[in-house]
Amino acid sequence: MASFRIRQFQERDYKQVVDMFSRGMEEHIPTAFRHLLTLPRTLLLLAGVPLALVLVSGSWLLAVVCIFFLLLFLWFLSSKPWKNYVSYCLHTDMADITKSYLSARGSGFWVAESGGQVVGTVGARPVKDPPLGRKQLQLFRLSVSSQHRGQGIAKALVRTVLQFARDQGYTDVVLTTGLLQHGAVALYYSMGFQKTGESFMDFLTWLMDVSLIHFIYPLPSTQKCEL
Repeated sequence: MASFRIRQFQERDYKQVVDMFSRGMEEHIPTAFRHLLTLPRTLLLLAGVPLALVLVSGSWLLAVVCIFFLLLFLWFLSSKPWKNYVSYCLHTDMADITKSYLSARGSGFWVAESGGQVVGTVGARPVKDPPLGRKQLQLFRLSVSSQHRGQGIAKALVRTVLQFARDQGYTDVVLTTGLLQHGAVALYYSMGFQKTGESFMDFLTWLMDVSLIHFIYPLPSTQKCEL
């Protein structure tokens, strides 16, 4: 197993961080495509439109061509939320990681480094309007390169955020992840995060039945965080 260390983000890491984050998000496109193909509305579309063309034109070739272009359209549809999300992140908090995460009190951004390369990232910022009596830290941008998964890096990064939250006096760590990010969902459950609800990012994700899952990890001041 390769060794790694977790340290605070430095400006020289920026390109590696952005490249790894972008690749990691786009890895979910095939999963989203397969998920979309299982939906009843998609199956109805793939069966109904070509059949209607056969009934109208009498051409099975036209129906086959129609299915091909429908699949291309569905692939485009599957990729759209992930590409939009990457673009949004790169134009907001990840446009200037130092300003977004390291210049503000109670925030942080860390990288996992192995062999001189950035192989994992995680960030955290305070929740602006937490529930009354709570001080919450939100976990962002957890990502591990595909070549370094299964080595405990993601868990170590989450532990870093949990310890930071406790040191800074937060009462909870909260986060949001996608339903189709199966590895992340399993990780959070295994570490004791509790699901608080689900939502959809926009109409397109609702249409694709790809929800966001919201998690919380309470950090009572009278109890040591189980890491």
